[in-house]
Formats: sequence, structure tokens, C-alpha cells
Amino acid sequence: MKDSENNQLYICFSQLLDYPTADLAKQTQVCIDLLQINHVQAAEQMTKFLSFVESRELGYLEEVYTGTFDVNPACHIFAGHLLFGESFKRGAFMAGLEEEYKEHGFNTKIELSDHIPVLFRFVSSSSSDFANELLKDCLIPVFEKMNTNFKDDSLNPYMPVLRTVSLVLNNIFKGR
Repeated sequence: MKDSENNQLYICFSQLLDYPTADLAKQTQVCIDLLQINHVQAAEQMTKFLSFVESRELGYLEEVYTGTFDVNPACHIFAGHLLFGESFKRGAFMAGLEEEYKEHGFNTKIELSDHIPVLFRFVSSSSSDFANELLKDCLIPVFEKMNTNFKDDSLNPYMPVLRTVSLVLNNIFKGR
């Protein structure tokens, strides 16, 4: 898979894992279309999420997102929290991220540096060794941890997104 296709997927993952907007169905379809190129199994999983998104009002999508990623500590949307908890290690991790972001001219906007959608936006914009380390040593373990918190028969509509991200990241790094 070409790096440009990976970067497009990272942007999609950033959008799907960020707070829902009225564009979520369109963003999900773009992700499915990209996944169908090299990740057919993942694309099939994502159609479940698309069906959910298309069948619900934005307010309900926001409630589900909040319940999944903001309220549930086992699936927190901040990578440092999942990796280190509320410890000094998370603070050091975030400080290191800020330093790298500044060095690469990357703006996190209003989010904390370890916000998972921010991490995906950063890696989509950088081909640095640091971006690859973030994918391999941070995001892959984070999604493995998130996925262990959902059984295969989970009714959480974000489960296909979490499974897809994990599958794609692992496939990308198998080839390297």
C-alpha cells in the first residue's frame, strides 16, 4: 500500500474517532471506499458502523460517542491515559508530543496532544521516524487495549471502528 493511501486512512480514522459531526456518514463512506482497496475485511466491518450512523440522529451519535470514549475509562480517547493512566509518565509523554509537534509545525488546535484523532492527524501529515514510532509503539498498543475491552458480540456501534483501526495498523506494520 502506498504511503499516500495510508495517510488518507489516518485522516479517516481521525475523523471517525473525533466527536461526531453531520458529516460522519460521508466520512465513513470515504473510509470504506479507501479500505476496499487493500483491506476488504475491514471495509466489510465498517459497513456496520455506516448503517448505524445513517440510522441515527446526530444528537444520539454524540451521546454514544461520549458514552464510549469520554465516560468509559477502558476506552478513553486519550492515548496517554490508556498507556500510562493519570501518572507522571503521561505528562512526560504529552510533553514529548508537544515538542515533536512544535518541531514539525503541527497545531493540535484546542485538543490535548495525546488525543487519538490528533495523533492520527499528525501521522497523516508526517513521514518522520517519530510518526512511525507513534503508530507502532503508541497507537497499535492503544487499539489493542481498547479492543480487549469489547467482546466480539458487543453491541457498541464503535466496535467495528476500533477493530478496523487495529487490523489496518497491524497490516501496515507487517509489511515494514
